[in-house]
Amino acid sequence: MRRVLTILAAFSLAVTTVPVASAYSRIKDIADVEGVRENMLVGYGLVVGLNGTGDSLRNAPGTQQSLQAMLERLGVNTRGTNISSGNVAAVIITANLPPFSTQGTRIDVTVSALGDAKNLQGGTLLVTPLLAADGNIYAIAQGQISINGYSAQGAASSVTKGVPTSGRIASGAIVEREIKFELASLGSLKLALRNPDFTTARRVSDAINAFVGIKVASASNPATINVNVPGGYKGNVVGLLTDIEQLRVEPDLPAKVVIDEASGIIVMGSDVRVSSVAIAQGNLTIRVTEFPQAIQPEPFSKGETAILPRTEIEVDDSSDKKLAVLKSGVSLQQLVNGLNALGVGPRDMIAILQAIKAAGALQAEIEVM
Repeated sequence: MRRVLTILAAFSLAVTTVPVASAYSRIKDIADVEGVRENMLVGYGLVVGLNGTGDSLRNAPGTQQSLQAMLERLGVNTRGTNISSGNVAAVIITANLPPFSTQGTRIDVTVSALGDAKNLQGGTLLVTPLLAADGNIYAIAQGQISINGYSAQGAASSVTKGVPTSGRIASGAIVEREIKFELASLGSLKLALRNPDFTTARRVSDAINAFVGIKVASASNPATINVNVPGGYKGNVVGLLTDIEQLRVEPDLPAKVVIDEASGIIVMGSDVRVSSVAIAQGNLTIRVTEFPQAIQPEPFSKGETAILPRTEIEVDDSSDKKLAVLKSGVSLQQLVNGLNALGVGPRDMIAILQAIKAAGALQAEIEVM
């Protein structure tokens, strides 16, 4: 019996000392490998087959010139003629070329109207080359456009849902050129943290060194960890990255309060702390409401209808709101509870946080978007 109690006590102690798994993240989720990234592509093309919802060629000379140039390449001469089709629209095509994409693979593309087209529903994108920042063509796009919105109108009203002038073509582009990157022959790697931090960079390098067994990783700055490929992984960099990206570390970020004044959104980190401070919040509100009352004369009398003014005035000086004291070192939850107890809305809470920061009592950085 004594042995069973000892085992249960040891088990309970081990459970209480195990760190919370949710506080740890994989290196794969907080860092990128230098050189392994997407490349942005862009192109200009024409969409045909629209049901009269395309560009008005008189207001879009670029669309008309593109249409004439395309027809000339197909052997149709339209110079000097008046083209008035409303079934064509000039569009911009954007796409992301994934890393290590090979010739023949397909990628998704996004199509967006460039002129005054009203709807791209039912349109077909003609063959369009997609270029990267270096000016080279890396993919060719073509296909039927799928949009999420719609637009309909009548003589007196109209209805629009979503954005009918933008759509996607699933697997609408074929990769024609590869971006060379010899990953297997690298002798060293660089990991770039998505949220640079000195502590996180050191924890990542320590985790990698502990896994490999020798010192192969070192943090050169808050955003970069240099990793030398150990002898056991020569020629197998993919295997090294597979093992490294599954390691778990606890990211560390500075205390920060992010405020979006346009929408009234406030986001506070878990490490935000407040020193001893007293807070009072109140506004003077005066509401004036008019209730005019009509007075009618007696029946068959010579009197006239009169208007008797009636006015109701309400004054709210927030005298019921008290001064609240927040103790030193309160946590994020205590800060939120204290502000909610005062009945503070998001707009007033922004002003209060800025005032606490100005008083030097907020141990966090405020970032206003």
